[in-house]
Amino acid sequence: MAHIKLPTFEEMAPAIQEKARPILEKTGTLGEIFKLMAVDEKIYFATDTMVQKYLLDETTLSYDIKEAIALLVSKENGCKMCVDVHKSIAKMLGLSDEKIENILQGVDAMNVDAKEKALLNFCLRAAQKDNYKILKEDIDAIKALGYSDVQVLEAVAITGYFNYINTLSNVFGLGQ
Repeated sequence: MAHIKLPTFEEMAPAIQEKARPILEKTGTLGEIFKLMAVDEKIYFATDTMVQKYLLDETTLSYDIKEAIALLVSKENGCKMCVDVHKSIAKMLGLSDEKIENILQGVDAMNVDAKEKALLNFCLRAAQKDNYKILKEDIDAIKALGYSDVQVLEAVAITGYFNYINTLSNVFGLGQ
């Protein structure tokens, strides 16, 4: 149960209801994170834009890598709700149960090439409180593997998004 009162559909702003209606019709429910965002219309739409642009739109990184970042960072941050949600999303995107479980065991357990492992380990490093210690040389090492500036920026933005959403979920006791 969330640590604050989450709005019902009827209590949400009309613009948020418009976004919620198709989800309700398709699934019959709204997740707690959706309801938490709906507490404040500005926060809801800022977060929705990040979800659309980072995760749902086709970008320079594959959906597999984006979901691996989501799962790894969420697990590292102890966000059970986010891990559960992204296990489901990863399945919808075609990742096998085995691949999802390998991701959740950590980067070393994953059956991906060294280049992808390096990017994922870099994202886990970027998710830490002392990420200010990351140096140009660390970024250059990732780029030397063939990742572009855009891909590195995108990977770090997705990492930052999950730090943000995991913090909200954890602080407000979602999924407990």
